[in-house]
Amino acid sequence: MSTEVTPGPPTGPVDVAVSVDDAAPPPPAHAVEPTGSRLDDWWVRTISTPARERLWRWGAPLAVTLLAAVLRLVDLAHPHALVFDETFYVKDAWTTWNLGYEANWPANPDAQFAAGDTDIFQNTGSFAVHPPLGKWIIGLGMAAFGPDSSVGWRIAVAVAGILLVLLTALIATKLFKSTLLGAIAGFLLAIDGHAIVMSRVGLLDGLVALFCLLGVGAVLMDRDWHATRLAAAVAARTVGDEKPAWGPVLWWRPWLLAAALAFGFGSGIKWSAFYFLAAFGLYLIVVDALARRRLGIPFWFSSAVLKQGPATFLLLVPTAAAAYLVTWIGWFATSGGMYRNWAQSAGGEWTGALSWVPLSVQNWWHLEVAVYDYHVNEHSPHPYQANPFSWLFLVRPTQMFVQSLDPSACGGQVCYENITSIANPVIWWCSTAALFYLVYRLVRKREWQVALVLMGMVAGYLPWLLYVNRTIFQFYTIAFEPYMILALTFVVGLALGSRSDPRWLRSRNIAIVGAFLLLCSLVSAFFYPVWVGMPVPAWFLSLHYWLPTWR
Repeated sequence: MSTEVTPGPPTGPVDVAVSVDDAAPPPPAHAVEPTGSRLDDWWVRTISTPARERLWRWGAPLAVTLLAAVLRLVDLAHPHALVFDETFYVKDAWTTWNLGYEANWPANPDAQFAAGDTDIFQNTGSFAVHPPLGKWIIGLGMAAFGPDSSVGWRIAVAVAGILLVLLTALIATKLFKSTLLGAIAGFLLAIDGHAIVMSRVGLLDGLVALFCLLGVGAVLMDRDWHATRLAAAVAARTVGDEKPAWGPVLWWRPWLLAAALAFGFGSGIKWSAFYFLAAFGLYLIVVDALARRRLGIPFWFSSAVLKQGPATFLLLVPTAAAAYLVTWIGWFATSGGMYRNWAQSAGGEWTGALSWVPLSVQNWWHLEVAVYDYHVNEHSPHPYQANPFSWLFLVRPTQMFVQSLDPSACGGQVCYENITSIANPVIWWCSTAALFYLVYRLVRKREWQVALVLMGMVAGYLPWLLYVNRTIFQFYTIAFEPYMILALTFVVGLALGSRSDPRWLRSRNIAIVGAFLLLCSLVSAFFYPVWVGMPVPAWFLSLHYWLPTWR
């Protein structure tokens, strides 16, 4: 049985109206039943000029991005306190910005830091368990707005969250060849609570999500680039009907280099981005093999693995490694970072065949090993830790912040401000169902769009199943949430159907999808106060505990 992912047009419907040429021709007078909905007819007339069509193509993704910006930026300064793991990353960001490395602080500095006493850090390096790039990015926002500004703590992550929505919309548009589906994907991510919260707190995971999605977008662009140039190269080498036995090697692949840089810089924020590098490296080899098979190359599998495979590896992995190393430039350029002088002070210099390695590299490697040991052995219990097998079902969301207020803030009732990184349950659970359907769909139809979406889940989710005994949290899922949204959007596209459907069917489908999007919006409006820390009565807060594990 063939395992080839079928090329060709997307399975989801084409836009409601992309251009006048896409409109169905008027039915003949004897037609029994018209096709498409009245909404389709109106839409075709509405964007009946090239200028309006361009406005729709660009305006739709920008509109959902603007919505995302409003939901993420309004009252971003609240609360003016270090929330959850901001206590690590915000302070580390400020010392990294000032010293070039993460440094220690006096005991219990958070209240002083929030009060504006931000320069009480020490010069001795602290043991930071993640690479430096994320702290540099957060530090950029602090440098722009001031380290005593809670907007400064969070603005860089908020911008990343906004760009994540835009990028999701653009990828969905290209993947499904529909501006409408791209806008729906961006809209769903824009209003989802998990994505909102992870854009409003100064943590690293939203930054990882953005860089990894940039890499996936570059892989998507490379797919067309590679297919076009591979076909041209094979045609140039074909003699009569005889195809080249192994086919050519393509070295110039700029989108592949862009993907390598994105995954490499993402790994410079958190190591989990390396899984995206590995997964999509294998994906690229499979895509190349299937492309060679379609072109009739006799040894298509061998040439993909043994000929193009090494070239793909050399383009991808060294570039990503170089990007990762660049993120450590502050540590290498200074002398105070953690373990920066370990070999010299502890007598740990390498001997034998590795004695030539510079001491700075030996010290850096020692730090990397220490960080790895920490990650694989982190078993400290936490009240909000969540088993990764439960992530897709939204069993244990992470409460980032809670404080009680004077009852006068809630009309004399018991009053709380709460920030819980919980997704919109309707969006999340429907996305999970869509993922399971896509697995079935891939087996049955082998569509390449489905394969790309599921590969994002393979890279972002499956590796965590190896660490079920480690202390990990639901909010890590932001790294693969865009692929859950893409899966749901694919199913929404199937539900919408096509303008060639009978009018009653198309109208019904549009009504169902519209009702679903309205329901998602209403649920987001209901949960929004507990995503952004609005003062709410205790009874209202309790209405959001749909599962006992959400408390």
